[in-house]
Amino acid sequence: MATIKTVLRKTKLDNNKFPIYLRVTHLRKSKFFRTPFNSTLKEWNEKTGEFNSKNDNAIQNNRVLNKFKSRVLKIINDFEIENKDFSFKVLEHELRLIYNPLQNNFFNFFNSITQEMLDSNRIGSADVNKYTSLSLLMFNNNSSDLNFEEVDADFLYRYEVFLRSRGGTDGGIGVKMRAIRAVYNLAIARNFTKESNYPFKKYKVSKLKSKGQKRALSAADLSKITKLDYAKHPHLIYARDYFLFSYYTRGMNFADMLKLKWSDISDGRIFYTRSKTQANFSIKILEPVKLILESYKAQNLPTPYVFPILLKEKLTPMQIKYRKHKVLRRFNKDLKEIGELCGINQNLTSYVARHTFANTMRKNGSSTEIISASLGHKELSTTKAYLKELESPELDEACELLVQQITE
Repeated sequence: MATIKTVLRKTKLDNNKFPIYLRVTHLRKSKFFRTPFNSTLKEWNEKTGEFNSKNDNAIQNNRVLNKFKSRVLKIINDFEIENKDFSFKVLEHELRLIYNPLQNNFFNFFNSITQEMLDSNRIGSADVNKYTSLSLLMFNNNSSDLNFEEVDADFLYRYEVFLRSRGGTDGGIGVKMRAIRAVYNLAIARNFTKESNYPFKKYKVSKLKSKGQKRALSAADLSKITKLDYAKHPHLIYARDYFLFSYYTRGMNFADMLKLKWSDISDGRIFYTRSKTQANFSIKILEPVKLILESYKAQNLPTPYVFPILLKEKLTPMQIKYRKHKVLRRFNKDLKEIGELCGINQNLTSYVARHTFANTMRKNGSSTEIISASLGHKELSTTKAYLKELESPELDEACELLVQQITE
């Protein structure tokens, strides 16, 4: 059994104090581990291994030192519980997690991952992390003192209650919990914390399902949108084109449409990488899409982009974000007006095109796997398997039914 003692090493520092170490002894071999504390000889009780009353913060400092000792004892006890041989090397690694403020502090690590997202232009994901971190900080009494071990299942359950007390819904809470889970998974993968600390084995994010109903249009409603007299409503043409383009390109997201370039189009196909999942797409250009592309090609826009959304090149990720937000808001407002003019009894949004695509494919008898592959749902294990095996012609044939559905 290993023993632990807090000791003052007699190597004077520049501030005339001496460093405090944890001395761990096992089988007559000792190893010293540095703590964040220093002390003068007058402030230290060598017999008890604690600060004495001459130290201004003796009670608080001793409490923290005892907390460190308790953590080390827990690590050592884990060796016995897991029937593992004691190892100074493993103990040193675990202690680095305790003493390194970046690695062991949950907020510091969380914020470092957010910065990585910003550096890689993942602005949307960074925003989710930012708001989640601020919410967590508020829940933690505005204290950034939080280590990975403290973020356990009980902590998450209490955080959920906190969010619900502030009007949080399953969908909104789920977004925050998934952000926390993603950060925790990265911490484990990078050896910043132990897998045994993982709280999501007990706390299940899957129970937090958005209650917002995904709505799809009928073939009749789609026909109304295409046949509306836009000469009387020219300000709605962009919204019509964006909506139908999304529908006929397997539910392409608006975030991908706005960055679509003419260089992404060749040999009757559209090639692009979905921003959200990084899935690669090769989509056959159906006749309605061809007509839309020809219309915008004729405009001779002074940018490489297909649609007049990003009006100049070399925009920063933040500028793209603000432009997307502004145009998407107008897009959804115009879609609402189109819905009212067409007598469609539901709220039209940009995402309805994606939902309608999936629903039409289902009604046409396409398998779940083909639909998932078309939408790029890489998080589904079955989807991942089929993405490797499905050939584009099979997807193209299924998509051809979309045109037939409303033109017959």
